[in-house]
Amino acid sequence: MMVFGLIALIAGAASALMFASIVSGALISLVLVYLAPLPLMLAAIAWGPLCGALGGLVATLVIAGALSPPLALGYGLAFALPAWWLGHLAMLGRPVAGGIAGSDAAPPQVEWYPLGRILLWIAALATLLTAGSLYSLGSDASAISDAMRRGFAKILSLVSETTVTESDPRVGLMVAVIPVLVAASQMATLTLNLWLAAKVAAVSGRLHRPWPDLSSTSLPPMTLVALCVALAFSFFSGMTGILAVVVTTVLMMAYALVGFAVLHTITRDLANRGIWLATAYAIVFMFSVSLILLTALGLADAVFGFRERYLRNRQPPPLPTT
Repeated sequence: MMVFGLIALIAGAASALMFASIVSGALISLVLVYLAPLPLMLAAIAWGPLCGALGGLVATLVIAGALSPPLALGYGLAFALPAWWLGHLAMLGRPVAGGIAGSDAAPPQVEWYPLGRILLWIAALATLLTAGSLYSLGSDASAISDAMRRGFAKILSLVSETTVTESDPRVGLMVAVIPVLVAASQMATLTLNLWLAAKVAAVSGRLHRPWPDLSSTSLPPMTLVALCVALAFSFFSGMTGILAVVVTTVLMMAYALVGFAVLHTITRDLANRGIWLATAYAIVFMFSVSLILLTALGLADAVFGFRERYLRNRQPPPLPTT
């Protein structure tokens, strides 16, 4: 119990320090803030969700004492709670029907929470976090737009050292794009932190489940219907349209991640597969617009079942000659 509490204390203190580093104004602090959920996710995966929850409580109390209670509340809702929940889902499993739980002859088979549903939870959390950040600026679409226009006009004025008005086309472009960028950033940050936490737990021998086959990740069929509905509502005005754009963005990001899984599957038989995959990742990292191609690949797989067809038609390796 003492070790359990110490792990929770260390995870909470590390996460709080990473989050509080933003007050320093250093560029590296942005990276640390994005990785602030990582210690809590690692604690939840490696030592259980209770450890992650205690670590989140410790971090929230530290931030409340060192910075301010409102900031601590924001941290708890935007960092600690998602970290605990995703860590809990990653280790959620149940005995397979027909398995012999508690048998001494063989360990019971466990059905782990599907990766596709975890991806949907990440999309839901990214949507809530983005909506919360938008509502912190105002209670309706016009108030949010005005607040963003004033802020971006000040930023551009400082950068260009000239007076930039709120009617400047650059300001309007930033106001239109920022909900998409925030939603995509939240989706990518939560996914990356969860993958890193699971990988660290696996390397340290604390991952109490087999490493999942990431290339088999697929979203539930109704996700495609939800994406079509959100895309239709994104043409509406007001908060309905803004929130629909956010939902569309996170679901398209989810299908882009499925596109990576498809890419890993259909390149299994290629020579120099590692080089091809590394090139693809480098292109996506340098040119974010290429995510559109991966999104299209993920959507095509959902409609036409590329991976299923590939695996079904894949030739078995030749038998060794004697």
